[in-house]
Amino acid sequence: MFADTPPPSPRQRRYPTERIEAALRALSGGHGRVVIHREVPWASITFSGSRHTLSLTFSGAEAVEAGERMIADLPDHEFIIPGQLVADAQVLSVDHAMLPEPVLRAEVELLLLEDR
Repeated sequence: MFADTPPPSPRQRRYPTERIEAALRALSGGHGRVVIHREVPWASITFSGSRHTLSLTFSGAEAVEAGERMIADLPDHEFIIPGQLVADAQVLSVDHAMLPEPVLRAEVELLLLEDR
């Protein structure tokens, strides 16, 4: 880094965890709230990365509809996460509740590989 170039502030840096959550929010049209995000290191003989399991909640009819679209689109979605390749994205479970308002809870899992 050059002497006159300040390092990026913590607010400017975005880590894969934050990027995954932002990508899922974008995929669901800004609806949904991440309530749990677990990350576990992952490696094979040739690759290394991390497995991310997220639980999301969608409250209200419009949000539930957006969540259902996210579930349908997730397996084939092309994620753009700098330095990472999303090798697999899958829906692990889905739960609907109707009262007192429509709520959808989804658990999804993404396998990220370091792209170097």
